[in-house]
Amino acid sequence: MAEEAQPGTRRPGTTGRPVVLITGASSGIGLATATRLADAGWHTLLSGTDRARLDALAERTGGSALPEDLSKPDGPARLAEAALAETGRVDALIASAGLGWRGPFAETPSDTLDRMIEVNLAAPLRLVRHLLPGMLERRHGRIVLLGSMAGQVGVREESGYSATKGGLAMFAESLWYELRGTGVGVRLVLPGAVDTPFFDRRGTPYQRARPRPVPVERVADTVLATITTGRDRLYVPHWLGLPARIHGVAPGVFRRMASRFG
Repeated sequence: MAEEAQPGTRRPGTTGRPVVLITGASSGIGLATATRLADAGWHTLLSGTDRARLDALAERTGGSALPEDLSKPDGPARLAEAALAETGRVDALIASAGLGWRGPFAETPSDTLDRMIEVNLAAPLRLVRHLLPGMLERRHGRIVLLGSMAGQVGVREESGYSATKGGLAMFAESLWYELRGTGVGVRLVLPGAVDTPFFDRRGTPYQRARPRPVPVERVADTVLATITTGRDRLYVPHWLGLPARIHGVAPGVFRRMASRFG
């Protein structure tokens, strides 16, 4: 079986810096990740919906702003086309764009549910579909998907969001088997609560006493680690892997603990 190639290294026949496409780069995890990767020598292709923020980040990182609305079904195709037109190739995809909503599922606004499905689940799949053939042809690349602990264990009053992130996790798992030996690596990053504007945008602030939200830079460091190492599933913080394992082997026990401790 061929080992996964490191996209951060130069390849015969290529010139310049490795290229990474980052969605959700206007703020939060995407913005912090773009800064980390630019510092590590990557050329950043920055996508989001806030053109002013993207332009400012592109100027700061030496990257390229590619604004796009991924809630539109044709948005991922337009973004992939723009990225390839800009640099000719994409060595790594960081799918960090995401939307959330908290409340009883029966009261979830239909348009909010549709946008969560498009941005959190459909858009990453569509982007991978457009960018993967080039990675396979070059026999190197990274696909980094930003999941969530909500997609591993479920969260009360976040059913729609949890479903989209759970679907993304199964996509990553299935694709990992498919791409073994191709030189293209699939990575899944699973944060808990992160100190970003995500909670403000979903309309409900973070209200739990634990776990405490982690700094966004910690997630960005983990994303960088998934590109440069062979680790393919990382929890942020690391201890969240324990409740995920308990949920996997003893879901009844986990539900009783979750009901008691929140």
